[in-house]
Amino acid sequence: MLRDEINNSLKDAMKGGDARRVSTLRLVNSTLKNADIEARGQGKPALTDDDVLGVLQKMIKQRHESAELYEKGGRADLVTQEREEIAIIEKYLPKQLTDQEIHDTIVALVKETGASAMKDMGRGQARLRQSERRSEEDIERGVAISRASRRGLRSCRQQPRCCPSISVRRPR
Repeated sequence: MLRDEINNSLKDAMKGGDARRVSTLRLVNSTLKNADIEARGQGKPALTDDDVLGVLQKMIKQRHESAELYEKGGRADLVTQEREEIAIIEKYLPKQLTDQEIHDTIVALVKETGASAMKDMGRGQARLRQSERRSEEDIERGVAISRASRRGLRSCRQQPRCCPSISVRRPR
């Protein structure tokens, strides 16, 4: 489980004397415990790994916003601290696909699903979201997936050898 991984990393950081890592991981544990208490108050079960990922993403987003504000305020020391915390927390999130990997995956999905027009794009996006677990919570990533889907479908239209199932519309 993801929580066990975080706790083991906390123990290792304590043994290694890494104060920033210890502080950040304690903060993560505290936030997860608060989320558990909130869920229990609403009659929900303890957080699943997917819920934990959502909490971690929220923490990263908060730190990005804080770093931006600190940067505007001229507080370079706090900006550095926030970015270090972001780097520590991001280690527990699944690796995001690059734009090229998204494009390659979309081209493969277009071939697999037989998508032939923009109206078929939803099926491919749903399959891509399944392969990238956190993209549903990450609106910006969803926009990137949508754009990449359109580009992938266009490139498949322009290169009929790439995806023979896609019909190429000719202007009248």
